[in-house]
Amino acid sequence: MPEGDTVWLTGHRLHEALAGRVVTAFDLRVPQLAKSDLRGARVTEVGTRGKHILTRFDGGITLHSHLRMDGSWYLTTHLIRAIVGNDEWHATGYRVHDLRLVATADEGQLVDHLGPDLLGPDWDPDGAVERLLRHPEIAIGEALVDQRNLAGIGNLYKSETLFMQRVSPFTLVANVAELRAVVDRAQRLLRANRDHPEQSTTGLVGRGQQHWVYQRAGEACRRCRTPIRRDEQGTPPWQRTTFWCPSCQRPSGR
Repeated sequence: MPEGDTVWLTGHRLHEALAGRVVTAFDLRVPQLAKSDLRGARVTEVGTRGKHILTRFDGGITLHSHLRMDGSWYLTTHLIRAIVGNDEWHATGYRVHDLRLVATADEGQLVDHLGPDLLGPDWDPDGAVERLLRHPEIAIGEALVDQRNLAGIGNLYKSETLFMQRVSPFTLVANVAELRAVVDRAQRLLRANRDHPEQSTTGLVGRGQQHWVYQRAGEACRRCRTPIRRDEQGTPPWQRTTFWCPSCQRPSGR
């Protein structure tokens, strides 16, 4: 699943290509929006909130999209669901989900349920902690990927953040001793990776060296050499994958 830094970079690149330019191509390839046409409008900006992308047009219209597990925006002609273009660039939405056209003033109907955006200008770590503590009985590994608590974290940064903080993903929120430190760590990791496509939490970019535990099940922990585990958390069909070291991240108050 694309994570907050990937979504931020996608939005940033879309903004650079589209903002301030008149739309000369517009095609939404989902049935309910197939007749929509914003050619002649001007893109004012492309913003992000968590994992949501908000392309705003003059006249007060916003095109909302979500990448979910397999979506992306780039130049292609296969599985295209959205095209927004001008004389210099065509931004192409490839398998993007939840396409909607709404009044810009009504964007809140789509994103106001989200927690503080780790890469947003209004990032509020105290607000994120407060939201996490609303459900102290939830395992921290599940709570971190609940976008209602804080927006932008997926399996990668959840797993890496908790490993770096030596917190088991199965520890209940109520029993995480330094919850603010967990939130701060996650924000720093996303911010460090937002300006480039590589997602490294170790500081290394070589193949197989970028992550501490993510997608390393069965391999030796880089700290203690204990085999990394891969487990599922959450209730089907919404369970999510977690990678962790059972030695460095001993469960507490499970």
